[in-house]
Amino acid sequence: MYLIIDVGNTRVKVAVIETDTVLEIFVFKKAKIISELKKITKKYSVTNSIMSAVATISETKKEKIKKLLQPILLDSCTNVPFKNLYKTPKTLGVDRIALASAAVKKYSNTNVLVIDAGTCITFDFVNAKNEYLGGAISPGIQMRYKALNTFTSKLPLLTTKQLENFIGTDTETSMHSGVVNGVSNEIDGVIKQYQKKYQDLTVVLTGGDTYFLAKQLKSIIFANPNFVLEGLHTILIHNLAND
Repeated sequence: MYLIIDVGNTRVKVAVIETDTVLEIFVFKKAKIISELKKITKKYSVTNSIMSAVATISETKKEKIKKLLQPILLDSCTNVPFKNLYKTPKTLGVDRIALASAAVKKYSNTNVLVIDAGTCITFDFVNAKNEYLGGAISPGIQMRYKALNTFTSKLPLLTTKQLENFIGTDTETSMHSGVVNGVSNEIDGVIKQYQKKYQDLTVVLTGGDTYFLAKQLKSIIFANPNFVLEGLHTILIHNLAND
């Protein structure tokens, strides 16, 4: 039984996997990570685990997790199933490493662009030779709403809303158009850039805003909100096989 732990900026996502079957997925606040992991390990007999953390976890909590699970702690030195051609591999986020691993596992020998729409929007590209080349990092939807509120004196703090019209007719609808329409056109534009250079491009959309953005985009994509978890599982299996 495998335990896959993805620690994000605001929440933790955990998958329990037996062979290649996901038995259950848990989502909870980062502050509850120790108590929640204890509950999960009481329910399931875990043999191996892996943890990816884009957010900082205190050394105390990290030691408790090590004692509880002895997981592989994903970092730039972890053995992965792709060739990393990023110029500064030590600065590459562990979430992006996991996404690249998922891409080469699910779409081996294919040009794959993975778009992770979360706190930030990341673009990660793996070519048909299973080489990771890099990508881009952009502000996420909520970050854009917060920036409009924080760096102006009168604009309100809004939450994500589906667009009824790309032409805003008041302040709030104008803000929604600026954020949602802006993000959608940005993503469609980036996809077109890659399509011009790389034929037979497969595009995967993942992250917390997956299904919301999938409805907005014009490009053909595969929506998979659990792609990071799949990538972490791939890395775990890859390391167990090469021990």
